[in-house]
Amino acid sequence: MLTDPTDLFEEHRAMLTGVAYRMLGRAADAEDVVQEAWLRWSSGDRAEVREPRAYLVRITTRLAIDRLRQVQSRRESYVGPWLPEPIVTDFGPAVPDTAERALLADSVSLALLVVLESLSPLERAVFVLREAFGFPFAEIATTLDRSESAVRQLAARARKHVDEGRPRYDVDPAQRRDLTERFLAAAANGDLEGLLALLAPDVRLVGDSGGKAKAPLRIMETADKIGRFMVAVAQGAGADFDFRFEEINGGPALVALVGGKVDAVYQVDVRDGRIACMYILRNPDKLQGLTLD
Repeated sequence: MLTDPTDLFEEHRAMLTGVAYRMLGRAADAEDVVQEAWLRWSSGDRAEVREPRAYLVRITTRLAIDRLRQVQSRRESYVGPWLPEPIVTDFGPAVPDTAERALLADSVSLALLVVLESLSPLERAVFVLREAFGFPFAEIATTLDRSESAVRQLAARARKHVDEGRPRYDVDPAQRRDLTERFLAAAANGDLEGLLALLAPDVRLVGDSGGKAKAPLRIMETADKIGRFMVAVAQGAGADFDFRFEEINGGPALVALVGGKVDAVYQVDVRDGRIACMYILRNPDKLQGLTLD
């Protein structure tokens, strides 16, 4: 059994970071929250702490709620659509169970994190702890200093909002990668008809640049508009562009690099065998922390 405070914290760091990221949608903010949790843990009185994991989750969750309340006002003045900061997800052998991997992947998907932005900080905390990490209601109630009945009500409201606001997509990663590869090839060849065959009629394109790079400042809709836009983007790419696939936020994504530096991340969601939504992340502030092997 671990007794050293550093070892105890490191044992739970990955989970704490996972909680904070799902709460905040930004890796840098999540790291700040976890660092603050470490400072409180390392300098505090641990004599009465019987369950380190529960204690650390409580600290991290409350810090994340405070941080979320601070950043929500900044996001209201964000230039263009806001998307979460992309992260490389590699659950590795630590999560061998297919169902558990699917749950973890879904809990960091761009589509879900965007919908979670519509929740109150408390609703989001309950949803993350319950749905992504499976914490019992009683433990969540202690974490948030609320009654168990209040937590159950928060969970029900959060689930209702998520179910109403989140589109249903196919989750097969092989299909998503195949469609992405075919889409890239058609765009690079200027094959508009080929692109349109891959796009759902009501497809949407969400671009996040923060006003600091070229990307649509409004959500684009219709297959024709998006197809023509992507042909123009592909034909405007220089010879120094390189592309590689990575698992980003639980699913396959195309990462564009210029001179070895991440320039953009493209990811698609699929419904009924066609691309139903495309995400383009180009805000350099969100890409600078994306670490690739």
